[in-house]
Amino acid sequence: MIKQLKFVSIPTRDQDAALAFWTEKMGFRVATDQPMGPGQRWIELSIPGAQTGIVLFTPEGQEDRVGTFFNGSFACDDVEYSYKQLSARGVEFEGPPEKQPWGTYAKFKDPDGNSFVLSSR
Repeated sequence: MIKQLKFVSIPTRDQDAALAFWTEKMGFRVATDQPMGPGQRWIELSIPGAQTGIVLFTPEGQEDRVGTFFNGSFACDDVEYSYKQLSARGVEFEGPPEKQPWGTYAKFKDPDGNSFVLSSR
């Protein structure tokens, strides 16, 4: 039976720029980086302390997904702290963290313009 979600795909135009962003600014680690078809690589990244990872790959015909909203959320213990740390590394946020009844969140963007939620309880 299914045990977990192994990875989610983040569409990208420039795999090198995306790889630099997710490793250098976000702190993820390369699990796999290998050729996959003409001009593309399969880049799988692990998130320290998590079982789920991300893949920086855009399947042919899915290019219109680049620069859209990622339908998911990256969890952290403290959004305010993470916001300050990631902002200092050059991560672009849409605004400061906001508190809601369900928790605190902040939205950030990657170099391709994809938008993500960072949240905590």
